[in-house]
Amino acid sequence: MDPARTGIRGAMASYSIGDVEKILQVKAHVLRYWEREIPLIQPRKDINGRRIYSSRDVRILLRLKHLLYQKRYTIEGAREELLRELSGPTQDLLAQVDEIRSELLQIFMMVHRWTKDDDEPLSPTDTTTEP
Repeated sequence: MDPARTGIRGAMASYSIGDVEKILQVKAHVLRYWEREIPLIQPRKDINGRRIYSSRDVRILLRLKHLLYQKRYTIEGAREELLRELSGPTQDLLAQVDEIRSELLQIFMMVHRWTKDDDEPLSPTDTTTEP
């Protein structure tokens, strides 16, 4: 299985701002605002100045979105909650949850790219091949 085709990424996965927009379903300007307000989110920039998000950045952004949209935190309250979560005694449990989230994120990206690249995917019982 070709990793580039499936979208599977390793432990050092990186995501463009467009990828993160699709994953979180928020606009790029919202992501840039969150970067300014939450010091834990620190995407690096490539040689052309484009943002490159790590898996850790995406996990923090997912949690931030949950705190803001579902739990109705203010940005200040969400910042404090994230800092508390990442430095508290439950960090081992959070690390396990982050690992599971990372795996789910990889699966999501794989499915997204698979459905984007193929109009009609082959079923597991389909044995026909294309020339």
